Amino acid sequence: MMNEIFKDLIDEGWMIIYMDDILIFSNNMEEHRQHTLRVLERLKQNDLFVKPEKCTFDSQEVEYLGMIIRPDHIGMDPIKLKGIQDWSEPTTVKAVRAFIGFANFYRKFIDHYSEIVRPLTDLTMTTKKPIWEWTPNCQQVFDTLKAKFVSAPMLLMPDKTKPFIIESDASLVATGAVLRQTDVNGDLHPCGYLSKSFNPAERNYEIYDRELLGIRSQKPDLLLDGPEAK
Repeated sequence: MMNEIFKDLIDEGWMIIYMDDILIFSNNMEEHRQHTLRVLERLKQNDLFVKPEKCTFDSQEVEYLGMIIRPDHIGMDPIKLKGIQDWSEPTTVKAVRAFIGFANFYRKFIDHYSEIVRPLTDLTMTTKKPIWEWTPNCQQVFDTLKAKFVSAPMLLMPDKTKPFIIESDASLVATGAVLRQTDVNGDLHPCGYLSKSFNPAERNYEIYDRELLGIRSQKPDLLLDGPEAK
């Protein structure tokens, strides 16, 4: 319903809605207040209300869907990071699925995520009743992912008017790609990491085809429809 009500404003490219969470982003404060006013007017027209104590206005930093968004960078919410640090070792397949579900949400912060998590994913993939076998390798993967999330880099906010650099590689089981761009100082930073596990047929591809598949399969997320990429 919310997406239908705000469709024209969403199409203008300055607001995002997830469930009932609204994010408004603008180039400057004057423009931002105009955007905010239009959203509030649209809410009023549809008899929808917001609670002021749950809103943040005119802010340079905001928490949205478990991420901290700043003008130039995106990072993970420190509260979520604390949850990862304190995550107990899984003792059931259900617990492994819960951890993977949480990790998947933040996978764009981790290079080669699909390849790293593969042993845990394999542990949950069975058509029969899962057989629990938490091996030393599973423990190593679990500890590695926790460490990588805690030390995950800040991601540069993509600028669609500037060129991107795409780097891709592949193993026998997965492919990974990273989208990079220069910041205002000319330094190269990651905008996001993408990865994909191969199915049995894809594992037989030549290495260059597997690397290309990593880019092609993630094209919408890599923003390849806009600026120059190399």
